[in-house]
Amino acid sequence: MIFCHLFLYYIKFDGYCLDILSDMIASTTSGHLRDEYEDLVMTYRNMLSYTIEGINDPERNKVYLKLIQSILELSDKVRQDILSHNSGWNTYWVKQQTEKEQKLTGKTIVESVDDLMFKSELDEWLKLTNEINPDPESEISKKHKQLIKNIFNHLWLTDFYGEAEESLINIILNSGKFRWYESCIFTTAITLSSFRSWQTEKLHYLIDIYESGKEQVKERALSGLILNLHYYNGRILLYPEISKRISELAGVPGFREHCRIIVLQTIRSRETEKLGRKLHDEILPQVAKLKPRIEEKLDLDNILPNEKNEGKNPDWSAMFNDSEEIFKTMEELTKLQMEGADVYMSAFANLKHFDFFKDFQNWFVPFYPDHEVVDEIFRDEILGPGTNEMAEAMYKTPFICNSDKYSLILNLKYLPSSQKSMMLKVFRMELEGLEQLEDEESVTDPTRKFRTNVTQYLQDIYRFFKLSPYRKEFEDIFTGKLDIYNSVFFRLTCNAAEAEAGLADYFFSKDFYDDALSLYIRQAAAKPDDAQLYEKIGYCCQEIGDNEEALRYYRRAELIDRKAWTIKKIALCLRRLGRNDEALEYYLQAAGMEPDNLHTAIMTAHCYLDLREYEKALNHYFRVEYNDPGNLKILRPIAYCYFALGKFDESVKYYDRLSAGKLTAHDLINMGHLALCQGKKKEAVDLYKQSIITGEITKDKFMSIFAEDRNLLISLGVSSDDLPILLDYLLFAIG
Repeated sequence: MIFCHLFLYYIKFDGYCLDILSDMIASTTSGHLRDEYEDLVMTYRNMLSYTIEGINDPERNKVYLKLIQSILELSDKVRQDILSHNSGWNTYWVKQQTEKEQKLTGKTIVESVDDLMFKSELDEWLKLTNEINPDPESEISKKHKQLIKNIFNHLWLTDFYGEAEESLINIILNSGKFRWYESCIFTTAITLSSFRSWQTEKLHYLIDIYESGKEQVKERALSGLILNLHYYNGRILLYPEISKRISELAGVPGFREHCRIIVLQTIRSRETEKLGRKLHDEILPQVAKLKPRIEEKLDLDNILPNEKNEGKNPDWSAMFNDSEEIFKTMEELTKLQMEGADVYMSAFANLKHFDFFKDFQNWFVPFYPDHEVVDEIFRDEILGPGTNEMAEAMYKTPFICNSDKYSLILNLKYLPSSQKSMMLKVFRMELEGLEQLEDEESVTDPTRKFRTNVTQYLQDIYRFFKLSPYRKEFEDIFTGKLDIYNSVFFRLTCNAAEAEAGLADYFFSKDFYDDALSLYIRQAAAKPDDAQLYEKIGYCCQEIGDNEEALRYYRRAELIDRKAWTIKKIALCLRRLGRNDEALEYYLQAAGMEPDNLHTAIMTAHCYLDLREYEKALNHYFRVEYNDPGNLKILRPIAYCYFALGKFDESVKYYDRLSAGKLTAHDLINMGHLALCQGKKKEAVDLYKQSIITGEITKDKFMSIFAEDRNLLISLGVSSDDLPILLDYLLFAIG
């Protein structure tokens, strides 16, 4: 099965690849797959023979290309056959049940739309008037629900589309009998089917649906197309008809921008898990500590703003005065949410246990106010009167994906009465604000609706691959780098330089330095005189630990635009590389350009410390101490310099001041050294013991540090004969 998956990405093949395919076919029970394989082997052998014999065949390249396509298609068929018989997955159980039902119709092979098992139900629905909106409990409604499910399953589970699927998709697109939200899930079925088995026709259908221009549907079609083009990147150039059609689309107004939005939103999904951890590990525990204050200070009836344009509630600021970091983090999360980041994934992850989500297609159904899930709320004594407003607000809110909207609705009926009432108030306020937002942004941002629909849809898909009970049956398309910007499709559709510049800056801002680096290097090739590009490349190299490369690019930037920032970065790289003399030289140059910069002063002091020029180091550390008197951390290197110079009394004074804060294991070791040099051996052992007891360092780490400091201790008057005895005493004391 592993070989089968790997085989999908071969562009060229040889006898070894055919051997792999032969081994795979041996695991199947299908004779026609073996026959197809033998035909392909024969074609390949003939082509090889003609070439060796020197026969000039002008069609050879076309035959070779077709042969590769056929090999890949056969590998897809073999893969599906193996999974169908051996995986035990729900996907293939549903597929087998569907095939059994199809057999009962007497038409095992589906060649035209008339052969479909649900053709009579489809005809019955198509005869109804457009205005009909049946009762959810009526027989017509139940039949229609089953019809939708049958169409979804057929489009999803059919490996290779033919005339029947073409006719079915044309009916969906052109009959006017299917609602927009039904067309949405049919589009997803085509996308998922394409992930299962490659076929150019499926991509053509997704393009057709996008070109139909139907809002909410076209966003899903283009998203599915882009995800598939990235997934099958190794195949695209083998199918010139796909490349040609995509290139033609690139000339359609708005298409490039639509692609850019989808690519960026897909890449943004990489932040989701990090945001979830931030909420779970940092924000929620801190908010939990504030719970008594929250309950005391928040008046839930009055905390919401009364006017549309009112700013942040002053109660919030007051409540968070003692927790400014949380307040800033929550503001940051709000900003990320506005940009399209998925901040709710972790919050709703535990609300996917409802029976609603056991139905496969419900993971992809867009939220709409008339859905039967919403109808259940009408029967609730408290929620019932406000259901329409609630559903409308839920439908319009851009910040929650469809899947989470259904989770929220399904969970509402289990809330206490007081919380239900509060939720109604919140949604009424939300609806009012959203209506105003819609009016304002529709004028200033023409792509707002497209971006919102894409964001919600991609978050729905993300939840399916991460949370659904069926997720193990699918290869998670959201793993890995998601480097869509490196795919063939990206080059065919996007203005590479402009799009890559925006993506590079996005990656840079989110600390994805590997991705940003590759894009900045591409840009630098076209802009060899852009100092800022070299600075960013240098910074990316620095952050991923490649100081040699960082140094090289910082120096390029300095040649073009010499400034203190770049010089200090050069110095930092040199210091990390152990070239302390050179680093000092650059820090001194930076100090000359920024004489009042304390950061430069302290880094200059560090260089002197590295070079063991303790007096000069002290002069610079004193500058920082004078200008930043409340900084306890500056006391640490000053105390150490005094100690290294043998000025023990001055060192003691600074260590005493440092003790007002939290002492580190290294502080305790240095204080132990100081005591030892003063002849206070027992005090030294106690301090050494404390350094290990803190848990910051192990005994082995302590011994390593002590060995590094041995020569300094001896130079300061400690007897070398005493050191082994002292260490043994310490180890016995620790036990």
